[in-house]
Amino acid sequence: MSAEATNPEARPEARPELRRRGRTRLDLRRLGRAALLGPTSRDRLPDAIGHVAEAHRAHHPDADLSVLRRAYVLAESSHRGQMRKSGEPYITHPLAVTLILAELGAETTTLTASLLHDTVEDTEVTLDQVRAEFGDEVCFIVDGVTKVEKIDYGAAAEPETFRKMLVATGNDVRVMSIKLADRLHNMRTLGVMRPEKQARIAKVTGDVLIPLAERLGVQALKTELEDLVFAILHPEEYEHTRALIAAHAGERDPLPAIADSVRAVLRDAGIAAEVQVRPRHFVSVHRIALKRGELRGSDFGRILVLVGENADCYAVLGELHTCFTPVVSEFKDFIAAPKFNLYQSLHTAFATPEGYVAEVIVRTRQMHRVAEAGVVALGNPYATASAEAAADCDEERVDPTRPGWLSRLLDWQQSAPDPDTFWSVLRAELAQDREITVFRADGGSPGTISLPAGASCIDAAYAQYGEAAHGCIGARVNGRLTSLASRLSDGDTVQLLLAQDASSGPAADWLEHARTPAARIAIGSWLQAHPDSVKPTTTAARAPLSVVGARGGGGNAVADLPDATVRLAGCCTPVPPDAVAGFVVRGGAVTVHRIHCSAVAQMRALGRTSVAVHWRATADCRVTLLAESFGRPHLLADLTEAIARQGVEVVSATVEPPVEQRVRHTYTLQLPDATGLPALMRAMRDVPGVYDVSRA
Repeated sequence: MSAEATNPEARPEARPELRRRGRTRLDLRRLGRAALLGPTSRDRLPDAIGHVAEAHRAHHPDADLSVLRRAYVLAESSHRGQMRKSGEPYITHPLAVTLILAELGAETTTLTASLLHDTVEDTEVTLDQVRAEFGDEVCFIVDGVTKVEKIDYGAAAEPETFRKMLVATGNDVRVMSIKLADRLHNMRTLGVMRPEKQARIAKVTGDVLIPLAERLGVQALKTELEDLVFAILHPEEYEHTRALIAAHAGERDPLPAIADSVRAVLRDAGIAAEVQVRPRHFVSVHRIALKRGELRGSDFGRILVLVGENADCYAVLGELHTCFTPVVSEFKDFIAAPKFNLYQSLHTAFATPEGYVAEVIVRTRQMHRVAEAGVVALGNPYATASAEAAADCDEERVDPTRPGWLSRLLDWQQSAPDPDTFWSVLRAELAQDREITVFRADGGSPGTISLPAGASCIDAAYAQYGEAAHGCIGARVNGRLTSLASRLSDGDTVQLLLAQDASSGPAADWLEHARTPAARIAIGSWLQAHPDSVKPTTTAARAPLSVVGARGGGGNAVADLPDATVRLAGCCTPVPPDAVAGFVVRGGAVTVHRIHCSAVAQMRALGRTSVAVHWRATADCRVTLLAESFGRPHLLADLTEAIARQGVEVVSATVEPPVEQRVRHTYTLQLPDATGLPALMRAMRDVPGVYDVSRA
């Protein structure tokens, strides 16, 4: 099944792009009549699933089809006499769902469970019967896609069914593969439903199932679902897009000629590649029309280049950028940096001499299979595990394909017992379509944290520590102290600082900066349980820094300018043997900065006169230090004592008001010997409660 060029028209003749070359389209009514005749002889598959067997053998030539025959016999006999609202025998539905998965390359266990996926829910077949006949894996998958009883859950049946499926998907992604194929066939046949029910089902599909298909990388299902939802929920925009595509069908398409040019370029370069023209599906055409306004012929499709190896992808890219005029802004490398849904490809675009802009996707054939089928293409996630390991595993089954977003979802759903909360938060979580990875500075396991794009340090804290993050008071991002509200970027290194007071809780405005459901649920629960114990907000401003004597005289610095007054800059407080630079300021004085101080660039930009500066032989110096600490009694006295033990004179000291249990101390100190500065800073850091000491 193609991930491109799908049309949600129900009539087969209106959807020729869905037909596979060399294979006739399934006639579900014919299959239904065949199903009513019952199973055939035991030595061959029933005719009704011949298409399934053909599609399955195309991907798995050595597959054992006997289990499919047994699954079909059980499904057909248990569903016999049941009819769909369209008037077709019910067996046509599991057959169609199974064919969808077979064409995507699903392995035999998935297809077996797909044939049986409605038996436990709609017939007298029990899970014990499925387990006895087909084994634990098939039973687990069938149970995962079976809806909860509406008589038990009432209005909460739908969210609780999705909760159950997601938990099962955390153990085996094949559960959600079957659910997606099931929803696709139901959407294809939704025309028999009342308009209001069509809209309700389409809304849930758009809010939940399509994002899940995207995250699991099953583009072939996602794109067709998008078109079907688009037609129901946005009929006017759909009709406009359909008219655009119909008008384009009557015009000359420039993409085949452009594809021929690409083939010629790659052939001359000796690169073996398959070049295809891939028409855009309806929603893609709609989006490109919103982006570009008036559409040209090349906007209705893209060129797909398939090669054998990763290196060939970059070779193709080099030839295209050499022989054509590349559109640099359209280049994306999803091979070096794959999307979080397994997707890998090179995306680029080039302009032709005729003025067309052609978008090109370059990928290997294996990448193409994964791009179309996602987790379905990965097959059995337990196939590589040894029998011994499987026998020893008594815990919850761990799926090696489980992505970070699914792990987060499974974690926070445990904290959302209310179905309405789960349902609303699930939709909000799935609306986040990008993901970042940050690294833990403490070296803990796991060493990375997966978060949605736009996540803050607050989200990282709850992802790492759970409810213990209530006591988080700050963070270091890439070594620099920052507020918890700071947003994180992909690849950041995060160190989270926890208060020593176990009773501390989150600030009221943390909800404004939390993006993940786990963080929002935990913060909201704590605030609701402690209405009178809210911490000061993270945006509370510190008192202005006031340091007496922070701008001392020239100290040991000597400028190569006779009779000039020399001052050590208070912004960086240079001390021997720092590399320094001097600049003449108003009044003829020379201000001395450390060479890496940001003020040096500003001075040069202002055209200040640069003056050479060196240090006198005398060893004493003045320096300003900042000590960051947790608030506690006697901290100032302990810090002052530690400084005194180093034989250092305190010129001035300032303590700022606490913010989120953090206190900042600023000391201007006179050292008898500059070489003692590292030892002094170590002694201050050793004071209990102090977590950082730095130069001002």
